[in-house]
Amino acid sequence: MSPEALLQQHLHLLETLHGQLLEERQQVSRGKLDGAELANIAHRKQQCVADINRLEQQRRQLLTRMGYANNRSGDEQAARDGGYAGQWRALLTLAAETAAMNTSNGEMIRLRTEHNQRLLNALQEAAGKNLYGPDGRASGRATKVDARA
Repeated sequence: MSPEALLQQHLHLLETLHGQLLEERQQVSRGKLDGAELANIAHRKQQCVADINRLEQQRRQLLTRMGYANNRSGDEQAARDGGYAGQWRALLTLAAETAAMNTSNGEMIRLRTEHNQRLLNALQEAAGKNLYGPDGRASGRATKVDARA
């Protein structure tokens, strides 16, 4: 396979990953999270990243066999020599945008998690005991309200 064909596949996978990150952002931005859907998106993202890494390794090996340096300048030289410098720049731009979105989504998830933990802590404090055990299940000690009071 040619370096240009590998680059095209890489670009396609990056576009797929970018779309998955948009899905993730939409899920995280909703008032009520769908944990199963977020897990599904995370799984698909992991698979996509694994495919991207596999293609990148193939591309680097091919460029090295062709005599190009195994670094950014070798990548750029190969793109210029192969006539696909525009596609290479598009890949770099999309990769930067995708990385930024992934970082942003991670921060949104971290903030939601912290918020949820603060709410859980407040509920536990208000109840005066642990509402949930370490396994995330209800502790089984129901608080009864005395209607005679």
